[in-house]
Amino acid sequence: MFAAIRRDSRIEGLPVPKPRKKQPPRRSRLDPFKSAVDAMLRADLDAPRKQRHTARRIFDRLVAEHEMYATVPDYVGRRRAEVRRP
Repeated sequence: MFAAIRRDSRIEGLPVPKPRKKQPPRRSRLDPFKSAVDAMLRADLDAPRKQRHTARRIFDRLVAEHEMYATVPDYVGRRRAEVRRP
């Protein structure tokens, strides 16, 4: 079947199907809480190294304070470096 498709395309010049339509980006469940995470990371800039929030601690605080469940560690990993930059 694949050989027939390639032959039809090459010899008979049959049209190529349209490319797939790109899906719009999905919103993250973390979006409403990103400002709270950023505030925690900014507060950590002044804290001693051992007292800074880990991704797990940020997740626990979001669950306790905002009843939120999402993929916090991924976001924290990306944003920590960005927050440190001036």
